[in-house]
Amino acid sequence: MEIKAKKRSEIPTQHKWKLEDMYPSQADWQKDVDALSKKCEELLSFQGKLTSGQALADCLDKLFEASTIVGRVYVYANMKLHEDATISESQGLAGLAQTAYVKYSAAFSFIQPEILTHSEETINNFIDSTPGLGLYKHYLNDIMREKAHVLSAEIEAILANAGEVTGAPKNIFDMLDNADLKFGNIVDADGNTVELTHGRYHSLMQSQDRRVRKETFTAYYGSYSKLINTIAATLISSVKKDNFLAKTRNYNSALEASLSGSNIPGKVYTQLIDSVHCFLPAMHRYMAIRKRALKLDELHLYDMAVPLVSEVDVQILYEDAKKKLSEGLAPLGEAYLSAMNKGMESGWIDVYENEGKQSGGYCWGTFSSHPYVLLNYDNKLSDLFTLAHEMGHAMHSYYTWETQPKPYAGYTTFLAEVASTVNETLLMDYMLKTTTCPKTRAYLIVEYIDQFRGTIFRQTMFAEFEKIVHEMADNGQPLTVDSLGATYRGLVEKYFGTGVVIDDQIAMEWARIPHFYTAYYVFQYATGYSAAVAFNKRLQTGNPRALEAYLGFLKAGSSEYSIDILKKAGVDMSTSTPVNEALKVFESLVEELDKLV
Repeated sequence: MEIKAKKRSEIPTQHKWKLEDMYPSQADWQKDVDALSKKCEELLSFQGKLTSGQALADCLDKLFEASTIVGRVYVYANMKLHEDATISESQGLAGLAQTAYVKYSAAFSFIQPEILTHSEETINNFIDSTPGLGLYKHYLNDIMREKAHVLSAEIEAILANAGEVTGAPKNIFDMLDNADLKFGNIVDADGNTVELTHGRYHSLMQSQDRRVRKETFTAYYGSYSKLINTIAATLISSVKKDNFLAKTRNYNSALEASLSGSNIPGKVYTQLIDSVHCFLPAMHRYMAIRKRALKLDELHLYDMAVPLVSEVDVQILYEDAKKKLSEGLAPLGEAYLSAMNKGMESGWIDVYENEGKQSGGYCWGTFSSHPYVLLNYDNKLSDLFTLAHEMGHAMHSYYTWETQPKPYAGYTTFLAEVASTVNETLLMDYMLKTTTCPKTRAYLIVEYIDQFRGTIFRQTMFAEFEKIVHEMADNGQPLTVDSLGATYRGLVEKYFGTGVVIDDQIAMEWARIPHFYTAYYVFQYATGYSAAVAFNKRLQTGNPRALEAYLGFLKAGSSEYSIDILKKAGVDMSTSTPVNEALKVFESLVEELDKLV
């Protein structure tokens, strides 16, 4: 029997997100595209005229009106594409949205340079003397902080208009990865011929049949190997683009440029890598436990996803997953649960995989819409945790959009991964507390350990790879298929240890990581998980002040700097303490697992 991915039309309506909540039809979407052109003209009418507080206030009001429209236009078009990337009409919508976004970016590119022609004293006087401008105080202070990195209006306009060009590496990779790459078929443990897809890769890698795991691993990376030179050229172009833009804006490095936007101290990045290195012996110990539990002479990289407790077959249907999630998140309070459950029943979520659908999972949406969640749910325990993770993002957006005005209705990626992983850790602790079966407990501990492994260790390894390759390019060292592969393989050897056989295919794993096209993003999964463990510990006490502080964090948006928002809620990420404390939890879980299996 051959099992193929379903067509979009075969997915039940109740399991699809309701994009019509954003635009009832594509004609309505086109109206906003047309309206955006007028908004851009209105913005441009302020060019050269930001000489008074009132002019500045009026200009910023127009800016955020346009921002609301372009956000809705861009998100809708790309979510249509992500439903099924093989539909040419959706590809066209995404292209038009990108063009509209670039036009919008060019229209407001003069604003920051003109603001920065004023002194800090003048801007503060504008704020104090102009009704309505006080709303933008933090926004304006943040611009003044970046004064050394904002260029002339002419250069800013050029860079804005180059957006489609600088975005090309990511767009090319996305099309290769989601539309063009085919991975062939695998014969599963039951003798079924199964089409290998992004969504099925992890499920097949969990197979108890080692032949299935090895063939899946080989076929998956074999598909990337056929395009490895093209993908290498794409990633190298992206790295060079990052370095070029950083130097153009007078940053010392792409890392500094990336962190500066959120005012994150550079030591947060380096402290993370240093802390994880200190706890690598615990990771290596876990590898030894895995090898022993699986009764293997050699532990390979295709043995990492198979459950160690084979007698426990955890299958969770989607409806059961929603119920389990509500039970696990009880420490977040009735108001949180009520809003979350209503969202899950109201078209927020696109549940199942279909042909051409974006792989993985994410949460998106805009200030003028409700949150949306993309899943590729496959009834696995990991899918339950993906649901928890993405609903954490959704509820962070929900609370922020309900609380903050448009200028502060977003939040930095440094904060974004905190709320999602708070949900994951609360759910896991609930499941560990409520299980009475020793085998199930061992299974869950392995899953918990693997959350740490995938979120802190793996993402930090990715972060270290990004740092190395950007520095290589910056120092004039050649980036090639071979140098990328050697660098990546060396890190895998360091993180997994000598007890694991490093299969040759892993040297090209960098070729399948979409986050590498958004430079220095992934470290925030690790810092976010660490902060989440700290919040989890506080929430589990049942102290109403802890819940109030956490909900305050969810509502804060970008009204203050990220480090300060977390610190106000009780977690200080400017120190290494949260990361080290989280890794101590990992260490204790490995210790317990060693006694259980």
